[in-house]
Amino acid sequence: MLSRPFHLSAMTVAILAVVWAFPALAAIDHSSFITGPIETGPEATKQCLQCHEEEARDFMKTVHWTWTSEQDVFKKSVFRGKKNALNNYCTSVAGNEQFCTKCHAGYGWKDSSFDFSNSVNIDCLVCHDTTGTYKKGTNMAGLPEKNVNLLRVAQNVGRPNRDNCGQCHFYGGGGDAVKHGDLDSSMAYPDKNLDVHMDVEGNDFQCVECHMAENHKIAGNSLGVSPGGVNHISCEQCHEAAPHKESRLNRHVDTVACQTCHIPHFAKQLATKLWWDWSKAGEEREIDMKDEYGHHTYVKKKGEMKYGKMVEPEYAWFNGSANAYHRGDPIDPKQVTRLSYPLGDRKDPTAKIYPFKVMRGKQIYDKKNKNLITAKIAGEGGYWQEFDWDKAARLGSEAAGLEYSGAYDFAETEMYWRINHMVAPKEQALGCLECHGDKGRMDWKGLGYKGDPMSDPGYSRTK
Repeated sequence: MLSRPFHLSAMTVAILAVVWAFPALAAIDHSSFITGPIETGPEATKQCLQCHEEEARDFMKTVHWTWTSEQDVFKKSVFRGKKNALNNYCTSVAGNEQFCTKCHAGYGWKDSSFDFSNSVNIDCLVCHDTTGTYKKGTNMAGLPEKNVNLLRVAQNVGRPNRDNCGQCHFYGGGGDAVKHGDLDSSMAYPDKNLDVHMDVEGNDFQCVECHMAENHKIAGNSLGVSPGGVNHISCEQCHEAAPHKESRLNRHVDTVACQTCHIPHFAKQLATKLWWDWSKAGEEREIDMKDEYGHHTYVKKKGEMKYGKMVEPEYAWFNGSANAYHRGDPIDPKQVTRLSYPLGDRKDPTAKIYPFKVMRGKQIYDKKNKNLITAKIAGEGGYWQEFDWDKAARLGSEAAGLEYSGAYDFAETEMYWRINHMVAPKEQALGCLECHGDKGRMDWKGLGYKGDPMSDPGYSRTK
């Protein structure tokens, strides 16, 4: 946490000025500030706080710490975030805190008793390690692995890099490439064909160059946890609004997002999960099936799964806002429940066509109360230990403050993830016929048109 060097000596101020001018030199020798021994994460944080109390106060106001924020969803103010959202991966944080908070920038969040007001619980190292050796332990409530040299890490902190962000954002959903589709470990050191912005031999952008931070608040929102968020990243932070030499291409900019043409595929090198059927979990199967990508298509404790590589996105109108399922909301189990989805349509002048990964699956719901269940998956009494859905539903509902009727079944859900990364070189951008050809990838009727608008001489956006 180095954003306020005026707390330090004059010599350190001079060093920091050089570092922030030249981000590649961002690792700072803190050996004169940080002393050992350091046996635990909170012990490291206590030493950070000697100079960075104000940064800690700022950080504790961010969603990386609170995992929730007040936001407007359908003109209704709600508090929402990873803390209380549902998804169709491991369903919910509620009851699974000790497992899920491996990706929380804090120490010791194992249940609802976690103290969010205690700055010593902040994990400074997970975002500022420059040694590449810092790792949080699995099912350890955010605590670091025991073999990490915490003194070495604390003495070599610096500006966040892709490895720092990737510890959580590459591995969300339970594994590498599982969740986002456009974020995985291949993006740590990508070449130009994988991502022109992060290409290590070219632009070599770090995450914070686009996801800029102010007082530790990092720009960017996920549709699932922050559907009412408004600080979305824009390509126009760096690019002109009409960047093409060809005027016909520039006319697309009013209705088509840059990502739509410039990210023809996601999951380019590693397969991402596209389907997860929890209703099949617990079955005894003799054959250990794997798909062409080496992924298990069935695991007893998880159920059936499908993966995809070099996936074509699905497309939808998006005006910068979204809606999402809220914990406890009723569902119609005969219909697909949308856990998160973009807002906008072709008549909305603020909306554009964007690319998405759509994650689909089946997950547990309460048959009598008709709401999705926040199941306890990990830890004592969790489904992965006891293979008892009734117990997992009861414990998870209790942790979430939801009523559980004792009757459960499984219903189909889907969840939209906006695709922003894995930008292809301009030579690989979509050509005209890839959208407007006889076998074009666009579902024009699904987007609100009678057919391909380029085939209609009387075409307009609103007719």
